[in-house]
Amino acid sequence: MDEDRIVKKLSRVGILGNVLLAAFKLIAGLLGKSGAMVSDAVHSLSDVFATIVAYIGVRLSRQVEDDEHPYGHERLECVASLILGLILAGTGLTIGYNGIHKLIYERDMIEIPTMLPLIAAVVSVVVKEAMFWYTLFYAKKMDSAAFRADAWHHRSDALSSIGAFIGIGMAKMGYPIMDPIASLIICALILKVAFDISKDAIEKMLDTSCDTVFEQKLRAFITEQPGVRNIDLLHTRQFGNRVYVDLEIAVQRDISLIDAHQIAEDVHDAVEKEFPNVKHIMIHVNPEEVGNDKSSTL
Repeated sequence: MDEDRIVKKLSRVGILGNVLLAAFKLIAGLLGKSGAMVSDAVHSLSDVFATIVAYIGVRLSRQVEDDEHPYGHERLECVASLILGLILAGTGLTIGYNGIHKLIYERDMIEIPTMLPLIAAVVSVVVKEAMFWYTLFYAKKMDSAAFRADAWHHRSDALSSIGAFIGIGMAKMGYPIMDPIASLIICALILKVAFDISKDAIEKMLDTSCDTVFEQKLRAFITEQPGVRNIDLLHTRQFGNRVYVDLEIAVQRDISLIDAHQIAEDVHDAVEKEFPNVKHIMIHVNPEEVGNDKSSTL
């Protein structure tokens, strides 16, 4: 299945699933007298917008390079992830505000929920957890930050439904104040996920280097390539879901420029083949010992 079909399939499943689930939870919350379930429904509704943003971000990021954007459009996926994080944060703060408002101003008017919101919470946990794993599977397959963020949006909804279930259950046991408190728990869970998604997006937009494990693996692979005597410099930077590498290698100082250039070409091709996330590696060739010899750049 090609990536365009996967993107469309994920978007359809996310939008349709969240619309139906949000409607079900909203009806259950209103009829079942549960503010926590209404808050959970709002969270599911925000997932609809999140999936739409992820879809647009992924489609735009996969545009081919052009004269104005010679390095591609991958960062647009980070923009989409950041927007998702902000949507989540806004949803969480709204839910938290409503919970606090009920605790302060409507504490004596809180009603004990019926069984319907409890059933809705169980259904929501099962459905959203399934959507999380489904979306995450294809997000990893495409290496899509936006759909990975969308997957965690589904997981945050599942976690919020667990919080709603606990709060509604305790409210039915005679502690109605636990229903708005559950909304505050949901708020905290959502804000945590929103922070993680936004942090990851910002780091990738700021040319943050790759993690130590990736760089060590890359360094070991380059060192093993024929003709490479040493690595003088290795810098990596994340560009959306892709990686750019700046490399300086030392080669035997008395070989011809043509041979040195061929070594660099071979390393260049080998790295981009072995590490699919590496969009391009720029290689500078140095003589094995420090001197005044001129070097060749690929």
